[in-house]
Parts: sequence; structure tokens; C-alpha cells
Amino acid sequence: MDPNLKIAVAGAGAWGKNIVATLHKLDRLGPVAESSPGLRDALAKQIPGIELREDYRDLVGDKLVPAVAVATPAPTHHEIARAFLGAGQDLFLEKPMTLTTSEAEDLVALAEQKGRVLMTGHLLMYQPAIRFLRDYLQEGRLGAVRTLHQERAKLGRARSVENALWSLGVHDIAVLLFLTGAVPCEVQAFGHNGLQPAIADDVYLHLRFPSGVKASLHNSWLWPEDSRVLRIIGERGMLEYREREQKVWLHRKGIDPNLRNVDEGSELLFEGNAEPLTLELEHFVECVATRSKPLSDGVNGLEVIRVLEQAGALL
Repeated sequence: MDPNLKIAVAGAGAWGKNIVATLHKLDRLGPVAESSPGLRDALAKQIPGIELREDYRDLVGDKLVPAVAVATPAPTHHEIARAFLGAGQDLFLEKPMTLTTSEAEDLVALAEQKGRVLMTGHLLMYQPAIRFLRDYLQEGRLGAVRTLHQERAKLGRARSVENALWSLGVHDIAVLLFLTGAVPCEVQAFGHNGLQPAIADDVYLHLRFPSGVKASLHNSWLWPEDSRVLRIIGERGMLEYREREQKVWLHRKGIDPNLRNVDEGSELLFEGNAEPLTLELEHFVECVATRSKPLSDGVNGLEVIRVLEQAGALL
């Protein structure tokens, strides 16, 4: 792998600054485009020698910038991503990929046409515990999977534009599609607008997959505690992933064919503390260098947006 391969960054705000810091730590940081003078001054102090630009357009088509990570506000993603892909540059695009299915389809088609790497920033797919769960299920160790239940809820910052599903659930939807290895054939969504007339503070999303597996997701910013947990109910027990602790438990519990409860205790299967953003950006660098398809490629991003759009029409 080329040790001189550098990744430029467009947008160094709330999340973009973490991408900048991580690429710098990996010695992969190229020039950074950020429109805010205050943020540029802060970056110059934090990373001596950093190459700063005022406008992302200064990076478009730059022969010394083969790949770019975009972390600008979501409404700008389609326009900016299209500019870089059209200029023949590989792209890491933060979530949500776009705000509409048609925009996402356009980017996937353009990346294919140009032969460019297009990767979506679905961070949780790079969490080692999630990879462990995917392997555990694929190996059939839980037997037939019946249902998946995901919750991400807290007393958070209420938004005035997007609902709780768009604000909190993008990564979770990506994980559910990743673990099932499929796209849903049915989408249902129910929401409660308690604080603002047209914005759902509390959302329940239900997905049905062609295999018959069903999944549910609960997102809320109007909740009494910070709950980030995934439970998978299977033929041979129940898996529980607690994101804050980065632990996966197997509960040997269930109901037998005679409808009697079975409880044979619980076991800690996995515990980790890796940094998923580091793993995610290392993966992008590898994909750019080897011309391979990312785990969270453009099609993965498109399918997540498709679910969000279908759910949004029901809320």
C-alpha cells in the first residue's frame, strides 16, 4: 500500500473534526477544506503544518487529491459528492448519504460510471462487536434468527427539521441490514409528535425481510435514560449487545416446543474497546489503494436511505 496516499477532508465541523484528527493520527491526512474561519484557526493550532482551504471546490479535480472524505451538512452531500465523483476522485461520504433515494441512486450510478470507490460512513458496521455478531449469526451458532430489536433513545437534542429516526437511527438501520444480509420487503413506521406538530420525537420502525425475519427499531430524544442496546432472539438463545459497554452476552433462554420456559444462564461472549472510526477510515484507505468494494459501499448507503424515505412517508 502506498505510504504516501493521503485523504483530503471537506468539512471539519462537529463530526468532521474527528475524521481530520483520525486521518492525522493514521498519517493519511491531506488538505482540509472548511468554510468557517474559526474552525480553520482551531485546526491550524491543533495540527501544525495542516494544509487548509476555504472552499471544497478548491479540492475538486486536484490531481494531488485522489480521495476525499466529506463531512459537510447532509443537505449538501449530493452536490458535493457529485462534484468529486464527477472529477474522478474516490469518496468517503458521511451518513446520511443523501436526503432522498433518487440522489443516492444518482451517486451510486456516477461512481460506477467513473470507476470510483464510494463508501458511506456507517460507523457501527466497523464496531468489532457488530462484526462479531454478524459472524456469529452467519455461522449458525444461534440457530434460526427470529427477531432483532434495536433501541437508541435518550434525553437528547430535539431537532426542528429531521425526526428522531433520521437523527438517531441511520447507523442502526445500517446495522440491521448488515446483520440480516438483506433488504426489507416491508417497512412500517409509527411516530409521536409531542414537542412539534410535524416532527416525530419518538419513532418505532418495523422491518420484515424476505426470510421471514423481523426487526424493530426504537429511536427517541425524549427518553428518561440513555439506552443503546440490540437484542437478537434466536432458536438457541438470545444475544444482547450493549453499545456503551461494548459487550455481547448470550442468554441461554427461550421457550421449548411444550411452551415451557428454559433458562440455562448467561455468558459473556465478546468484549472490545477498539475505535470504530479508526477501523472505518483504515478500511477506506485500503479500498482506495486496492480498488476494492467497501463494506459500507454506495449501495449499502442507498438501501438505508430507501428505508428512511419509506418510513418518513408513514410518519
